[in-house]
Amino acid sequence: MSELVLGPLLRYMGETEATVWVETDVSCEVEVLGHTQETFEVEDHHYALVCVDGLEPGGTYEYEVSLAGERRWPDPESEFPPSVIRTLDRARPIELAFGSCRVALPHESPYNLSKDEDERGFEYDALHAKALEMLEHPREQWPQVLLMLGDQVYVDEGAPRTREYIRATRGTGEEPYDDVINFEEYTQLYRESWGEPVIRWLLSTVSVSMVTDDHDMSDDWNISRAWVDEMRRKPWWKERIVGGVTSYWVYQHLGNLSPRDLEENDEYQAVCRQDDAGPILREFAARADQEVAGIRWSYCRDLGNTRLIVMDSRSGRVLEEDRRSIFDDDERDWIVDHAGGEFDHLLIGTSVPFLLAQGAHHLEAWNEAVTDGAWGRLAARLGEKMRRALDFDHWAAFGMSFRRLAALLGEVGSGKRGPAPASIVVLSGDVHHAYLAEVEFPNDREVTSAVYQAVCSPFRNPLDARERRAIKANFTRPAARVARALARAAGVRPPQIEWRFCEGPYFDNQIGTLSLEGRRATLRLEKTLDDANREGRPRLEQVFERQLA
Repeated sequence: MSELVLGPLLRYMGETEATVWVETDVSCEVEVLGHTQETFEVEDHHYALVCVDGLEPGGTYEYEVSLAGERRWPDPESEFPPSVIRTLDRARPIELAFGSCRVALPHESPYNLSKDEDERGFEYDALHAKALEMLEHPREQWPQVLLMLGDQVYVDEGAPRTREYIRATRGTGEEPYDDVINFEEYTQLYRESWGEPVIRWLLSTVSVSMVTDDHDMSDDWNISRAWVDEMRRKPWWKERIVGGVTSYWVYQHLGNLSPRDLEENDEYQAVCRQDDAGPILREFAARADQEVAGIRWSYCRDLGNTRLIVMDSRSGRVLEEDRRSIFDDDERDWIVDHAGGEFDHLLIGTSVPFLLAQGAHHLEAWNEAVTDGAWGRLAARLGEKMRRALDFDHWAAFGMSFRRLAALLGEVGSGKRGPAPASIVVLSGDVHHAYLAEVEFPNDREVTSAVYQAVCSPFRNPLDARERRAIKANFTRPAARVARALARAAGVRPPQIEWRFCEGPYFDNQIGTLSLEGRRATLRLEKTLDDANREGRPRLEQVFERQLA
């Protein structure tokens, strides 16, 4: 008898079609709303992505999942509302929730305590709190889309059941100890991260888009060429990178694609034809690690009259000695092509923030120049050590890419690539604090779009007091002046844009929501609270709400 191992996850959703992802225990036919799909196999694990079409714009469809003709979702004893597909409608508002950095841990004590109360504590999970609050409100008030901007899983933190599995199946006395190391261990990690009942229901009823970041693979992943060369010398790294890329493709990337994209995707079509797709996905993963060109992880979705472009800012980096870039030229051209068009709002998702506090921005730009040799070989070696120790791996540390994206925002905002949208919002995570920055273009008075950087992180992985003080220091004027002077002394060109902070930084476990109605855009940030009057259940408290356009 076939059983659901994980899912369903509601993934791509448009006006008339959607996809639903599942993992099953054996090969079988999966049915959703009368549409069927045979599972594909990857090393004794079984998956399906069911494409559901023929839906009406703005419709609400309660759905079940059947395996081999037998209903397996929802559980007959489930206390949750039915899972639903709520298709988009250009005439209706859109609510998009977003954030990043969610360590998989149980939701009871001591894990929901602060680190001051218990060293195992990570406080309350904002995504879990969001799902609980959805249960108390009508569907019309639920977000239609959830954008998870990296670090959905942590290979090196949390996930106690996965660590127990690792310790029971192999030795952990030497590097990488009990970190996740291969595809099988990744499957355990995803089950622990997405399998908790409240989260599982949430992911079944809100359309989820995802992108990877470093902790999905390794802290400092692709921070520099020297780091990559060092990791490739480690005997266990090849298995980690192959398992990580394979699992990312199966669990995250595949569901980002539309039904049309799936039809045109060579890897997916090949996988569906194999008895066991493990070998071809392993070959693909190894090639993706070695060759950036020709492999694109970025994707685009139209949400009514809003365009969402999610840019891979981690796995496709170019790290040559004479050229550091967030992505290669082909991927950049693809992004530029999709940024043009006629829509009310342009959203750009990128796991690492485009804009940081000015002190941090100029320091990372200075570090890139010094590590590239601006102050000699000794300074370059020290710069590389500093780069890794302080996680200097954001857009500011890739100066060429920063300038290109800034130029693109100006071109779109001034109507050079189609009618200027009402707003352009860059959505990011990674940095374990939240803020909102407004962008100005002093050298381009034709920009009419409101342009912002909105950062929301973490869902569940708060910083300690020392880390918070260090980040707050970067937001001060003295820190910005000192870092700017250092960058100038190393020959760094000043940014062609300016930005000021409207909100933040905020350091709680938190979730952002962008509400879009016509040409109006509003951003809301909520943080988690423990409400004793609700028997210790977490709730969300609004931190701020600001109209962007």
